[in-house]
Amino acid sequence: MNLPLRCVVDTNVPIVANLATQPDSDSDFPISCVEACLRAVEHVVETRGLILDAGDEIFSEYMRHLSLSGQPGIGDRFMKWVHDYRWTLDSSQRVSITKNGDSYDQFPSCSGLDKVDNSDRKFIAVSNAHPEKPTILQATDSEWLEWKDTLAKCGIKVEFLCLEYVKAKHVVKKGT
Repeated sequence: MNLPLRCVVDTNVPIVANLATQPDSDSDFPISCVEACLRAVEHVVETRGLILDAGDEIFSEYMRHLSLSGQPGIGDRFMKWVHDYRWTLDSSQRVSITKNGDSYDQFPSCSGLDKVDNSDRKFIAVSNAHPEKPTILQATDSEWLEWKDTLAKCGIKVEFLCLEYVKAKHVVKKGT
């Protein structure tokens, strides 16, 4: 998998990367998924290619799910890196998004995105607001499969790090 130089990282990517050093006995994520998330997190840190929102909504979500101490997992190390270096990233890597009710002014107005979860809208708004429309890295949220094609029509690419897992979960959720 060739990861993009610049990208928006959904919170589930570093969360799953944490499983590389702290396996969760309740997790059904295959090792290939954990390894893909680990590689993605390492890639983003090495290339300094993270795109965030200027108002720290993504950062705040990371803080709710990851450890700022940088331990014990690799996703936690990513959290610490984001904390320590987000202000040293190029200014083009911090885009402004404007909250508008449960969504954002920068959320695309493409038909078919009305059921996107409120918590996921910030990632899409950030990608859409950025002039390069950076790829969104997604690990395990199967709902994104329903939006992928519509987002592509809006110029936003989603890279599924755990595509087979997501497809299987989507089938189970939809009962098809």
